[in-house]
Amino acid sequence: MVLQESGEMYLETIYVLSHKKSFVRAKDVSEQMGVTRPSVSRAIHLLEDGGFLNIEESSGIRLTELGQELAAKIYERHLVMTQYFVSLGVDAETASNDACRIEHVISDETFAAVKNHMAAMKH
Repeated sequence: MVLQESGEMYLETIYVLSHKKSFVRAKDVSEQMGVTRPSVSRAIHLLEDGGFLNIEESSGIRLTELGQELAAKIYERHLVMTQYFVSLGVDAETASNDACRIEHVISDETFAAVKNHMAAMKH
């Protein structure tokens, strides 16, 4: 199943929240993303149907292995692209906002090239 950008944003948000909290609830996702609870509920059920997460009464929203892998990939793209833009002189907030849009459409090939370039710059 290929996710649209909004589905990827929900996964990334759940991924980030799950590293800050032991129990992620729909309310947490709603507050973090600035969207309504019904929107979160709809997205969570679609992601659950796609095999990306499980909803467990005792432990909240949990990413499956598939969801964890995809969310980690998206989040890595966000971090690397933000760092890249900042290294070009873009302010951190603008860099993060632009990275957020680009992380969903950049090809694996181009991302690998940016990541390699960033690694070479550190040497």
